[in-house]
Amino acid sequence: MKLVTADKIYPDELYDAQLVGASHGWGLFSDRTNRSALISDYLNPYASKSKPKMIHLPFFTPMYSGQTEVVCNVAMSSPPPDQDDDHEDWVVGIKFLGRQLSLCRPRHDLRWTNILTPFESWEVSELMYSKKDQRFYLLAPGGNYLCSWDLNFKEDKKPKFHELVLHNLPNMPRSLWKQLDSYGREDHWVESPSGESFLVKWFCEYSPENTSNWCKSPIVMVFREEETKDGRKNMRYTDDIGDLCIFISKGEDFCVKASSCPGLQPNSISLHGRLFAILNLTKRTMGCYEYPQGIPKRIPYLPYWLPPFSP
Repeated sequence: MKLVTADKIYPDELYDAQLVGASHGWGLFSDRTNRSALISDYLNPYASKSKPKMIHLPFFTPMYSGQTEVVCNVAMSSPPPDQDDDHEDWVVGIKFLGRQLSLCRPRHDLRWTNILTPFESWEVSELMYSKKDQRFYLLAPGGNYLCSWDLNFKEDKKPKFHELVLHNLPNMPRSLWKQLDSYGREDHWVESPSGESFLVKWFCEYSPENTSNWCKSPIVMVFREEETKDGRKNMRYTDDIGDLCIFISKGEDFCVKASSCPGLQPNSISLHGRLFAILNLTKRTMGCYEYPQGIPKRIPYLPYWLPPFSP
């Protein structure tokens, strides 16, 4: 894995803004003082060094029972199309802390379409867009249900519910299953380039007082969607995802073919959040990276994986 840095002029428009999400390699920047937001390709190493693209979004409008100061994550239906292409459009979705979900078409909408989700989301809330189904998906707490909205969200704000039924659970001692109840857990819904869907459950022992424990005993379970019938998605546990690498972070999760990008490990999961590690499902090994000594505890832009870029 190679890290590329580039000298860039930091745009004036981003001085008072904070990076709060990432999708398709674009960052969502928000200014909490005036509820303004924009998306930019500033994080793209091949973007213009002097004039990165900036696309302003409508001002956030909180619902009567919501707030717009804390963003959980962001998902987009696609990267923003070129300005010259009038026929292409894309949708931006933002999940805020609590129950508010906001969607808009930046080229056509002057305001967000706010939706009250049937459940509250806290710090970890994974909104994602399925290119195959053309729907935004949101996992319910516990990871047993999915809610989804199609691109006609203005006409129909009611979500469609999908039950997730897990099969072929891994064979582990009962004591370990019990121990997992005390671990922090994140559930992630990811789609491969070919349209396969995966449920990733990430268990991690977390100690905020001792950062050296962040890499202690992580357990990741992957479930592959086998079939969907009557709103029920049958998910089977697997330790073989083939020539795929899944990336989990605070940005929109994504999956790429390992063979399409030199340096990536097939059948692996790259984690970034409570720990910074790469899990090899074939060898059942983990490479955990520690941050250098002396760096700040909070590093801007750090919790996000970005997809491979090309010039």
